[in-house]
Amino acid sequence: MENLLSHIQSVEDLRKLSIDQLPQLCDELRQFIIEQTAKHPGHLGSSLGVVELTVALHYVFDTPNDKLIWDVGHQAYSHKILTGRKDLFSTNRCYGGISGFPRREESEFDAFGAGHSSTSISAALGMAVAAKMSGNEKRNHIAVIGDGAIGGGMAFEAMNQAPYRNVNMLVILNDNKISIDKSTGAMSKYLVSITTSPSYNRLKSRLWNFFTFRTNHPNRITNFFSKMGNSVKGWLFGGSNWFQSLGYRYFGPADGHDVVYLVKTLQDLKKLPGLKLFHVLTIKGKGLEAAEQNQTRYHAPGKFDPTTGKIIQTEVGTQPPKYQDVFGNTILELARQDEKVVGITPAMATGCSLTIMDAEFPNRVFDVGIAEQHAVTFSAGLASEGYVTFCNIYSSFLQRGYDQVIHDVALQKIPVIFCIDRAGLVGEDGATHHGAFDLAFLRCIPDLIIASPLNEHELRNLMVTAYHNAKRQGLPFVIRYPRGRGVLTDWHNDPEILPIGKGQLLRNGEKVLLLTLGPLGNSVTNVLDLLEKEGIRAGHYDIRFLKPLEEDALEKFASQYSVWITVEDGTEVGGLFSEIAEFIERRNSGRNCPDSPKLLHIALPDRFIPHGDLANLYREVGFDEQHIADTIRNAWDNAPN
Repeated sequence: MENLLSHIQSVEDLRKLSIDQLPQLCDELRQFIIEQTAKHPGHLGSSLGVVELTVALHYVFDTPNDKLIWDVGHQAYSHKILTGRKDLFSTNRCYGGISGFPRREESEFDAFGAGHSSTSISAALGMAVAAKMSGNEKRNHIAVIGDGAIGGGMAFEAMNQAPYRNVNMLVILNDNKISIDKSTGAMSKYLVSITTSPSYNRLKSRLWNFFTFRTNHPNRITNFFSKMGNSVKGWLFGGSNWFQSLGYRYFGPADGHDVVYLVKTLQDLKKLPGLKLFHVLTIKGKGLEAAEQNQTRYHAPGKFDPTTGKIIQTEVGTQPPKYQDVFGNTILELARQDEKVVGITPAMATGCSLTIMDAEFPNRVFDVGIAEQHAVTFSAGLASEGYVTFCNIYSSFLQRGYDQVIHDVALQKIPVIFCIDRAGLVGEDGATHHGAFDLAFLRCIPDLIIASPLNEHELRNLMVTAYHNAKRQGLPFVIRYPRGRGVLTDWHNDPEILPIGKGQLLRNGEKVLLLTLGPLGNSVTNVLDLLEKEGIRAGHYDIRFLKPLEEDALEKFASQYSVWITVEDGTEVGGLFSEIAEFIERRNSGRNCPDSPKLLHIALPDRFIPHGDLANLYREVGFDEQHIADTIRNAWDNAPN
């Protein structure tokens, strides 16, 4: 049998195929994704689940003239392969290669960039309104959103507005019952009620078999009954369909892996003007048994055997733990000691390792779904009633709850403990996921304590410090740490309460002082060990707390070191570098300070950092030890004696 995918270089090639050839193409496309992702890790499960849907969408709609918007973008691999990037797919998520998410600058088929959740309906609605205002009302706008993402607040807001705009838009609900972890909340339960209603599904199956004469191919009769389906569903469910009540013409639920049926249905929907919602049932990880059986693990499994699905373990020997696991084990220890300790996460229980506590105290761990704003204010409500609330959010996702941090936590001085995971560069997920901005956007908020641990011991110390701070109703407390492994194999220390606002002197020296915040300080320690052999004896101070700033220590350092170098894994604008510069300016203001130090910095530059492996990204931004060493050498050579 001739391979079809080898001839597909564009959607024009796809549309030359007959509808009967599409199932074969889907099989080839799914196998291509499995083989490529096995060698070049990425988001596997989501993309396997939407192969048929992606083929059908590009087959029926006139993309890129019709606008296809993907939510989150985890599932966009088939889309990229079919839109001219098949030959580049081996570079997916690699440094200098194509992105793992839709990017407008990468292709005209990527109508809107993605990476965060629940944005597609808003973007599609904006495009649809623009088309209407421009007299281009025939253009189609399709938003593909998952059952997890549609529960996000932003999606609800867009769905609420859309019926009042009278636009031509199709929302496709890709329902696989899971985002990364299992979907939670009332919306998830409602979708299950639609898809599992025994009376409805029995009747649907019987009618389908009867009117297709058991051929399983739609015809005029089945199309008619599809259009009558909403009233039948409302009668069977004992109430109206929720989407229909909002003003959407609801169709489904449909088998998302029957590409022929999807094509015929989408062709009918394309002819219908107005606002529609097509509910499609898919299986995350479809086509790879291991991925179907363990959908959370195979969301992004790393390297695996493409035939068996067995994950390839490359780690050997004793390694330091992941920071997220140190968090998970430490909060469990605190929860065992105090029944008031609770954990909150917005749909990242596995990613942040709250699953460790959940296994023992499921009633004290709250996965609120993809709802960062709600997570923050929900945490504030718990903390206001005396619970010690650890709210764990990825750095780039905390951006979505910024107003709540200000208005609902800091302004009211409620001692929520924010554990910010994935701070700094995260690697292959790129600009949408790098934790570049949290130091800058949090530092300007009054009444926050902001800290970053040097290593695993310090993370445990800070968590215990934050716990005791919350027990005495102190200020809100932020602890930020990176993705990946720490530096200590013997990490399980006996945690101690740290003095808030105090750092630690790691090395005495002369002329040049390194002021570090967070785990990058370990690289500085390594560099200074080597430079001492060259006669360079720089000092090193782990500032530990970005806020409050330890000004007394800095005042002493001003007379000892003529050059200061700040090192941080956040943006150079607004973070540690800015804070130390402001301290020097305050110190110099209105008085003569002959001992004022010269200030240099190592930080993320003022631009969005691309995707890629951390080694290449670190070289690009100057976090590698060679660049750190060169910066210190130059400072040492040019410092006054």
